[in-house]
Amino acid sequence: MISSLAGCASLLDITELRRDAPENAALKIVGEDGLLSRGKSDSLLRKLRQEGKPDLLDRHFSLMQSMHSQPLVADNSARLLVDGAATYRAMFDAIAAAEDHVNLETYIFDEEGVGEALGTLLLKKKAQGVTVNLMYDSVGSLATDQDFFQQLQQRGINVCEFNPVNPLRGRMFALNHRDHRKILIVDGRIGFTGGINISSVYSRSSAIRKKRSKNAAPWRDSHIELRGPVVRDFQKLFIDSWRHQHCPALGEKNYFPAAQKQGDTLARVIGSSPRDAINLIYVELLSALMHAERSIHMTMAYFIPDAQTVDALKQAAGRGVEVRLVLPSFSDYALTFHAGRSFYTELLEAGVQIHERNGALLHAKTVVVDGVWSTVGSTNIDFRSFLYNDEVNVVILGKTFAQQMEQLFDADLAAAKPIDLNAWRQRSLGDKLKQGFARMWRPWL
Repeated sequence: MISSLAGCASLLDITELRRDAPENAALKIVGEDGLLSRGKSDSLLRKLRQEGKPDLLDRHFSLMQSMHSQPLVADNSARLLVDGAATYRAMFDAIAAAEDHVNLETYIFDEEGVGEALGTLLLKKKAQGVTVNLMYDSVGSLATDQDFFQQLQQRGINVCEFNPVNPLRGRMFALNHRDHRKILIVDGRIGFTGGINISSVYSRSSAIRKKRSKNAAPWRDSHIELRGPVVRDFQKLFIDSWRHQHCPALGEKNYFPAAQKQGDTLARVIGSSPRDAINLIYVELLSALMHAERSIHMTMAYFIPDAQTVDALKQAAGRGVEVRLVLPSFSDYALTFHAGRSFYTELLEAGVQIHERNGALLHAKTVVVDGVWSTVGSTNIDFRSFLYNDEVNVVILGKTFAQQMEQLFDADLAAAKPIDLNAWRQRSLGDKLKQGFARMWRPWL
């Protein structure tokens, strides 16, 4: 029986979903003019099969088709953004050109540095007649001066705090339910998501080598910019969150303009929330791992896998798939860091290759499977992302974008140290005790 993610803190058993998934299900794909004909959909799928592994795509498509209410979306462009500087530049450029509205949803909004500059830009656009709607998470932005948000609100920006921790303004029973999404939508035509918050910690590029310390090290992260019909799905997620939080009225703006073809990228935007009966991000990721035939390349900021994810990685390595993980060599959360390391031994023994990224604090959450299936988003491989947070990921299908992801993965590998199984077994007793203690807390991390 599938456990409800909304009703209890447990992850579903994907075995039943795989068994019940129909074989060779007709895949629905939406383009700029709506649902594509069967012929056009089949043409796109044939191209994907030529680029990647037919078995991965066919089996994975069949499972996800049975799970998703929304189809895949064609006719998009996708741009991979690396680190804060490039991401903020793209976001600021898009906002500066906004004519109708800007919708921003973020876990952290730091009022200093880039946050101050963004606030100034948003106020400028508001003065030009552009509607600005801002949602920030109460816990993620706990250190932010509340006067900053009040000033934005007083000057006409619609500001909404997600599940306030103040008992006079919030709902205490929802304290553990956080909004970890990072979504920016401009004029309903440009969408951004990934791991990058609005924070001064991204002020330096990870390409700049610094002495390793929490205070000095740059942050290494990934984001994505999308244009085309798929941006509508970002908008739907944002509006749904806004309404569930009983935020101020959005106002009458053109939130869903006519879709226009922007490229040939096939994409799917997936949101997840504790309110959902089934976490579709978890199912999508686990299905891709289970059906991998050639390679799994994962770059993950916080890695505390559940039993099914561990088994999927081990089984993939056992059937000859190259499974490589790039994980942090240090972290801003010590308990999470040590809990993740407690899984190294069994993964290494199964043939999974683990590399720890040096020179930067790793905050990216990306996966590439078989050089054709890619995902970028806010979701970590941990219980918090899968059970307690609102998250969002984009899945991109196709070789062209996957090649960009692989190049970035190779760059991270070059800056990482491989973990040797024999050397790992000889780690200190103190490290083993820290890892064992931290692992006990994994359901809440």
